Amino acid sequence: MDKILEGLVSSSHPLSLKRMIVRKVVESAEHWLDKAQCEAMFDLTTRLILEGQDPFQRQVGHQVLEAYARYHRPEFESFFNKTFVLGLLQQGYHSLDRKDVAILDYIHNGLKLIMSCPSVLDLFSLLQVEVLRMVCERPEPQLCARLSDLLTDFVQCIPKGKLSITFCQQLVRTIGHFQCVSTQEKELREYVSQVTKVSNLLQNIWKAEHSTLLPSLQEVFASISSTDASFEPSVALASLVQHIPLQMITVLIRSLTTDPNVKDASMTQALCRMIDWLSWPLAQHVDTWVIALLKGLAAVQKFTILIDVTLLKIELVFNRLWFPLVRPGALAVLSHMLLSFQHSPEAFHLIVPHVVNLVHSFKSDGLPSSTAFLVQLTELIHCMMYHYSGFPDLYEPILEAIKDFPKPSEEKIKLILSQSAWTSQSNSLASCLSRLSGKSETGKTGLINLGNTCYMNSVIQALFMATELHEEEKILKVQSSHKPSESLGCSETSLQEVAGKAAFLTESPCTSDGEKTLIEKMFGGKLRTHICCLNCRSTSQKVEAFTDLSLAFCPSSLENLSFQDPALSPNTQGGGLLRASVPGPSEELGVYNPATAAFVCDSAVNERMVGSPPDEFCCTENTSVPNESSKILVNKDVPHKPGGETTPSVTDLLNYFLAPEILTGDNQYYCENCASLQNAEKTMQITEEPEYLILTLLRFSYDQKYHVRRKILDNVSLPLVLELPVKRTTSFSSLSESWSIDVDFTDISENLAKKLKPSGTEEVCCPRLVPYLLSSVVVHSGISSESGHYYSYARNITGSESSYQVCHQSETLALASSRSHLLGRDSPSAVIEQDLENKEMSKEWFLFNDSRVTFTSFHSVQKITSRFPKDTAYVLLYKKQNSTNGLSANNSTSGLWVNGDPPLQKELMDAITKDNKLYLQEQELNARARALQAASASCSFRPNGFDDNDPPGSCGPTGGGGGGGFNTVGRLVF
Repeated sequence: MDKILEGLVSSSHPLSLKRMIVRKVVESAEHWLDKAQCEAMFDLTTRLILEGQDPFQRQVGHQVLEAYARYHRPEFESFFNKTFVLGLLQQGYHSLDRKDVAILDYIHNGLKLIMSCPSVLDLFSLLQVEVLRMVCERPEPQLCARLSDLLTDFVQCIPKGKLSITFCQQLVRTIGHFQCVSTQEKELREYVSQVTKVSNLLQNIWKAEHSTLLPSLQEVFASISSTDASFEPSVALASLVQHIPLQMITVLIRSLTTDPNVKDASMTQALCRMIDWLSWPLAQHVDTWVIALLKGLAAVQKFTILIDVTLLKIELVFNRLWFPLVRPGALAVLSHMLLSFQHSPEAFHLIVPHVVNLVHSFKSDGLPSSTAFLVQLTELIHCMMYHYSGFPDLYEPILEAIKDFPKPSEEKIKLILSQSAWTSQSNSLASCLSRLSGKSETGKTGLINLGNTCYMNSVIQALFMATELHEEEKILKVQSSHKPSESLGCSETSLQEVAGKAAFLTESPCTSDGEKTLIEKMFGGKLRTHICCLNCRSTSQKVEAFTDLSLAFCPSSLENLSFQDPALSPNTQGGGLLRASVPGPSEELGVYNPATAAFVCDSAVNERMVGSPPDEFCCTENTSVPNESSKILVNKDVPHKPGGETTPSVTDLLNYFLAPEILTGDNQYYCENCASLQNAEKTMQITEEPEYLILTLLRFSYDQKYHVRRKILDNVSLPLVLELPVKRTTSFSSLSESWSIDVDFTDISENLAKKLKPSGTEEVCCPRLVPYLLSSVVVHSGISSESGHYYSYARNITGSESSYQVCHQSETLALASSRSHLLGRDSPSAVIEQDLENKEMSKEWFLFNDSRVTFTSFHSVQKITSRFPKDTAYVLLYKKQNSTNGLSANNSTSGLWVNGDPPLQKELMDAITKDNKLYLQEQELNARARALQAASASCSFRPNGFDDNDPPGSCGPTGGGGGGGFNTVGRLVF
């Protein structure tokens, strides 16, 4: 019969005829055959199964073998013996290799046929050894999947006892070596199916033998934590995670994170590879384990690992959002990574360039699942932009892309941020991975944030763009005044003398340009403060040097209040001379209280009513404002808020700073003449303008009623050209000592108010509007004085082009201003400002944000607060416009690093980074030891959320930038 069958399958007869004859052969299996005929039939059918040339031959072999083995079981048991099976597994079959899947399939079918035979027990014992040997040889996914099928059907073939632990460990290693080289969907699906079969086998073994689970997981960790560069474990290991009981998370994570034998490098590798598992389809709980490990590392303060892994893998996690199968897990991990990484914006900024494309893609498909996903993503993005405010150039496109999705409330954002932050974040986190920054596309090089250094960085960048910086000039002056033999290093005494003389120079006022330091020449001005007692009319005055002006905000209650002086209501006495009258008890002094004093609105110095002297207000010290001009109109060019309220400008704040003030109540003035506290009038006048005008906006205050620190978030209009009223004085002697004398000065074709000091010296105010051009703006981003981020806008204006043109146009500015306002025309400063913008005389603007430097525009500077309400101008730097600009032309820049290579070379920077890491790791070891003693292994987070307890000017939780510094006692910043 075997000869007939062999001839039939190899003949050229029609397939239908062959099938009919095969059916007859199968039916003949019921008849008796001797042992030799049975063995011949078994040999033939085995050969057809394993070496058949086509599917028909292999199919015939299976049909006939099953039929003859069923009816001739003793003969098949004798044929399918231990020796035959061992030969197949170790040597193969004729031309077939022993690792061919056909051999495993044949053995699998053979076991089914002799399952009820006693000899099957011997085969089970044999296979227990052979399957262990096979997995140690790292079979391919297909063969391993077929082996898993066999062991799933015949669990008796799975190694027992200690061998079962070894088998599971080796099977884990085998999975770690799986690779799929194909990119075709069919092959990929088959690969995933094969891996799933193997992982299901392990799951069954873990359920049956609980002792095998922990060693298997240890083997998983050993594979993924390997630092061997020649071996990259397969992502297929992710298929095992879904079979690990979730209740083991706490125990396993605690064991891993507190094990002293687990090195940081190994833990970093393991965490990175677990994050790679997010790309494995259909695997469940991968995100749960990744987040649990991240929290576990934070609990024992292994921040160096968390920082390295987050920066390395955050972009990969974000890219997984494109794939629907793994999107939920990827979003969960991405959210945790971003919300826990709160000491620096670096991680968030790595994904910022990819957000817009992702949002647009999901918006276009219109699927409900895509919309739901975008709602979650935009909530996360809003939280991060709130936390890391101060990057308008990066966030502008994102805000536009997500404008149609709901924005979470500030309370919800704070709650979300407070729930995930790493415990004990400190300033050292920001500097442990500081990176060397080269030049940007702008040709400028930024400054690395070393932890709470963003304010210093922004100021340095603002000054660098506007001025030439020199170091220790006073020390150098003292050194140069010594004889050549007297050097700073000669003796301790000479060093003390130098320091003493330098301190003397610092404390002594400079009276001439030759004695001024470079700082005084560049930023120094003079301010005269005049106080007049409203009881006896005695006066006192003081001239002080200043390097910056601190401008307070006008009270909101006076925003629409006209300027009127009840304390100095006009009175005609002594031949029509202007004289201040002392108010009676019923007169209202509150208008001039420091908290409620009126102010002159934008360009009010130049804005005059018809018929009023153009400079009486700016020249008034002991004189009053006539009734006709007691009300100053609001400039029609002042920007308006949407609600109809005017937006104050820097000019408004400057005029408010210079406006008269009544000292009353708790702020009364002690008059030496009256020998008691009296109401008094205080006025301030700039008598000498600086070359560079620094204006600080006092945005931070303390609310005594509610005992909280507040930031004034009001928008302020920033004029490109600022006109500073400077009132130089000329002294005359031998005049009457009366308090009010009418003197007519016609040298500048204007009537000037005047007054006499008790000494008999008359000072004449010569008002002059000095034009300044905006150079730099330091912006504070945040809602508190105790935290936030600083960055700066700046541009190069040290050249002479814009200076000369502005100076030429402003020579007649003082006279033209009053005439133009009398005729109802625009302010000359506004005309010049518009001309500067139209002709692009302002050149390029740059945005300096620590190490990030980008191009921007003056339009962005003006709109920053309206677009980002937490970002407000804080410090302004204006450059005086004249025809010489001697500082920029004459001073050398020797010793300066101007647009050159960074002062720290890469090798030195790498050494610093390495040393910082070692220092932080030492701190982590101490913290880890303390964590082992703690009863709780859970992550500790801030119990009270963000309560503005970061150091002043920090880059803390409500701002961005550098580290937090949570234990530092806060101080007010003004």
